[in-house]
Amino acid sequence: MKAGTHPLLSPRTPDHAPATAAPTATDPEACVAYVMNGFPRLSETFIAHEIHQLERAGQRLLLFVVKRENEPHEHPVVAAIRAPRRYLPPVGSLSGSTLWQWLRRHAPRFSTAHRALLVRHPLRYAATLAATIGLTVRHWPRKVFVKEFLQAGEIAAAALADGQVQHLHGHFCHGVATITWMASRLSGIPFSFTAHAKDIYQAELNPGRLLERKLGAARFVATCTCANAQVLRARHPRPDEVHTIYHGLDTGFFAPSPAQLSADASAGRPLILSVGRLVEKKGFDQLVAACAELQRQGLDFECRIVGEDGPAAAALREQIAAHGLQDRVRLVGALTQDRLREVYREAAVFALPCQVMADGDRDGFPNVLAEAMASGVPVVSTAISGIPEMIDDGEHGLLVPPRDAQALAQALQRVLTQPALHAHLAAAGRQRICERFDSSRTTLALRELFLAQLRLRQQAREGAAA
Repeated sequence: MKAGTHPLLSPRTPDHAPATAAPTATDPEACVAYVMNGFPRLSETFIAHEIHQLERAGQRLLLFVVKRENEPHEHPVVAAIRAPRRYLPPVGSLSGSTLWQWLRRHAPRFSTAHRALLVRHPLRYAATLAATIGLTVRHWPRKVFVKEFLQAGEIAAAALADGQVQHLHGHFCHGVATITWMASRLSGIPFSFTAHAKDIYQAELNPGRLLERKLGAARFVATCTCANAQVLRARHPRPDEVHTIYHGLDTGFFAPSPAQLSADASAGRPLILSVGRLVEKKGFDQLVAACAELQRQGLDFECRIVGEDGPAAAALREQIAAHGLQDRVRLVGALTQDRLREVYREAAVFALPCQVMADGDRDGFPNVLAEAMASGVPVVSTAISGIPEMIDDGEHGLLVPPRDAQALAQALQRVLTQPALHAHLAAAGRQRICERFDSSRTTLALRELFLAQLRLRQQAREGAAA
């Protein structure tokens, strides 16, 4: 460590310099179109941050959004994004009506786009429609493929009309990847997608061999953990086209405050912090049970769980009341990233006891865990999915078994009562994030994958014109 450098202020190396446009022989106007189910979403800040970093690296983007969100807040990074947004026509659920009733109500909204595609590329259109009918028949009564075909046509027509869209990229490997794949078939524009967590592991999201078909059709696949990549490579006909690209974050924005650097971790009433939508896979029930154990041990603390209400909210409130923890454990609604950064800086320890659900649902790479570590907060979590790629137990944080409230309470107690351990985990955790998960590095890896595809596309066009 350099003299006078605080252990939490890990200096940036040249690898962590701000993203700049890489030299390329591609058309500077060539565009990558992102396809997303909803944007912007409070719970998916990693996508907004990725888009912003790609723009900073010089990549022109166009955003296709399947449905409008009704979020109460927007993270500041969203305002910095310049890429135009195109929302698809709104559609209702298929479950409340027959397929033909649904089509009568909704198909006219997409008729202009589909008519243009049919006139421009009749063979592609017929082949994609036939494939859609085949998927629907094969997986009946699953009717969603028809809706996804209509939505894909809207994207394909708009991408062709734009004239500069040379690559399509979907986020999540279930419905959005299917839409992106169909849009690629309709337009002839290559595609890729990013796979995340439950979209990989929940079989009903990709019935039969649907995921394998999308993997084989995509030019490349990105995913946010090595654990995910191993699963996807085992199912991919060309395993080398699966790439691990971690969700990066801005380690300058998520950093300890000056007051935090000089504070005594043992002073005052320590704050145990957790962040995430109130769903069972986050393990918040285990955190509340651990808080009850800490209270029985006579430890003074406050616990705050920050996040949107979800299916587990009612049960958590009942659990807090049953343990008499109303004056210690609070459920706080979702916060914007600038406000959340300040809450990280108030925390003495961050806990996220993630767990794998019976249907395979799980977190892949919890960004909030990385944000806490970058903010100089010691973390306690579980060794599932990509978490061990972020944390070596005892070095960058503490890992406990899932669904073990006693072990979680013991780990929290250690961090809160052992100043030397607290300081070590805080410093080593931030250093790990700065070295491995800084967005200026991770996003450039994705940018290079896009550049390679844009070069191939340009060479093909030049060859056809020669």
